[in-house]
Amino acid sequence: MTDEYDVTSDEDWLDAELKNALDEDYEIELEDAVLSLEIRRIYERAHPASLPRAEYFRELLRLQAELIKLQDWVVATGEKVVVLFEGRDSAGKGGVIKRIAQRLNPRVVRTVALPAPSDREKTQWYFQRYVPHLPAGGEIVLFDRSWYNRAGVERVMGFASEDQVEQFFKDVPEFERMLVRSGIRVVKYWFSITDEEQQMRFLMRIHDPLKQWKLSPMDLQSRVRWEQYTKAKEEMFDRTNIDEAPWYIVPGNDKKRARLNCMDHLLSLMPYHEVEQEEVTLPQRVFNPEYERAVLPPELYVPSKY
Repeated sequence: MTDEYDVTSDEDWLDAELKNALDEDYEIELEDAVLSLEIRRIYERAHPASLPRAEYFRELLRLQAELIKLQDWVVATGEKVVVLFEGRDSAGKGGVIKRIAQRLNPRVVRTVALPAPSDREKTQWYFQRYVPHLPAGGEIVLFDRSWYNRAGVERVMGFASEDQVEQFFKDVPEFERMLVRSGIRVVKYWFSITDEEQQMRFLMRIHDPLKQWKLSPMDLQSRVRWEQYTKAKEEMFDRTNIDEAPWYIVPGNDKKRARLNCMDHLLSLMPYHEVEQEEVTLPQRVFNPEYERAVLPPELYVPSKY
């Protein structure tokens, strides 16, 4: 008797994954589905048709399979990779980070999302709080916002003086060149959305109880200061787009396409190859005919409500 799905090729494997292993993906996708009907209607009217769900998941799984190969290559070669994800609030940075890391080993691929600096950290060298999170050999670090906070939110919201911002612009190119010289691959992504798209996404968060936690007073101020953020972003590109660590802009109005495009581009930057793995065999369980499994008290078990 054969399994229901006979996986004999990459295509068959993807078909099997689509049929048998999408529960987690659908659960994540609920974040886009639990909108009020009115907000959903307005949102869909304002957007062109996105990728069909089956096509999106097929490409997502294909790219995630390639990311596993990238991860294995990084471990085998001792490579060090840093990927920065920047962009306006609600631009989709968190969504693509979730999909990149979803099927990877958290001991190899880490996500770093630092809170606001403490009083002590404010007295340190600006880059100091980020340095401990940089990768060792065989690691990939994904920064959900990074040291570019100083060029963006800190500058626009007045948390950094113009002198501090100017010093940052002088320091950051050399800081990143130092990282590259030390053997770290530095990739910088900016997720770009339109004024109208950000407004729509903020309205979705306001009207969706499962998303309201994503809105902070800082996010609301970012709407008021849209033009200031735009000017800050343009100067940041002008002064920090260096050959050793260039910026890459991801158009983000269509979330699904943005995720796939970013993942595909990241893979294209890495000279990875498939690493030969040792064959894994399942050992036989040791069977002791005299062993009897102990009966545990029922209060130890989680109630079976579902």
